[in-house]
Amino acid sequence: MRFLMAAVAGLALAGCATPRSDWTPERLALALPVHKTVLLGEVHDNADGHRQRLEALARAVEAGWRPAIALEQFDRERQADLDAALKTCGHDADCVIRAGLGGGGTEPSGWNWDFYRPVVALALRYDLPLVAANLSRADALRVMREGYAPVLGMGLAARLAAVPQDLAAGQRREVDAGHCGKLPASALPRMVDAQVARDAVMAGVVDANAARGVVLLAGNGHVRRDLGVPRWLVTTALSVGYVEQVPAAGTYDAAVLIKGHPRADPCAGL
Repeated sequence: MRFLMAAVAGLALAGCATPRSDWTPERLALALPVHKTVLLGEVHDNADGHRQRLEALARAVEAGWRPAIALEQFDRERQADLDAALKTCGHDADCVIRAGLGGGGTEPSGWNWDFYRPVVALALRYDLPLVAANLSRADALRVMREGYAPVLGMGLAARLAAVPQDLAAGQRREVDAGHCGKLPASALPRMVDAQVARDAVMAGVVDANAARGVVLLAGNGHVRRDLGVPRWLVTTALSVGYVEQVPAAGTYDAAVLIKGHPRADPCAGL
């Protein structure tokens, strides 16, 4: 009966891009294990979104789902450190986080680890692999200066040499809007290159772990079906956005409405 409920929930979830208030964590927990690859978005500073996503993930894991958990918050070169920490840190999530940040503290990375520490703790409790998914800031800057090949290798660079026009234009709009329209036009193509590289690297990480099952936790921009990681995946994935406002049709397979987070206008004073 539980398998049937999960299958029905999964079929209902796929392809529904309209934000809905009835995508409860309980309902999502039934749907997620139906899919081998799941992308769960976030608004980085929205506590309600993090809470709902964690509850859905935890419910699914507690019911028997055992995916690898890939995190945007860890850079890809930290994978060996994460693997070692998972063997030596016991159930100490902060120990794993320090290792995943290269041995430093948890603050210089710029992430609010109060939101991600429970995810790491969940992985430790159920012996789930943690996967470092992101392209580092240093490598993104190198992509902007040197191009794809020196940073990503010839194979991936060849795939990125012909970015689809709609993807490039969409990323350009997003980068421009994200910088309040203040970037010089000459900088936009290089910024787009860096964003595309991040998505392609995350896609590679997801594909590499798809056989056992994997869930990627990343910003809503990265899990967008029209512009983000799904555009570079080989495997099929379910994309779920956690959104404060209604997105355009086709942005996600499903979108969960979350409470808006009060914040100052990021463009004020620029």
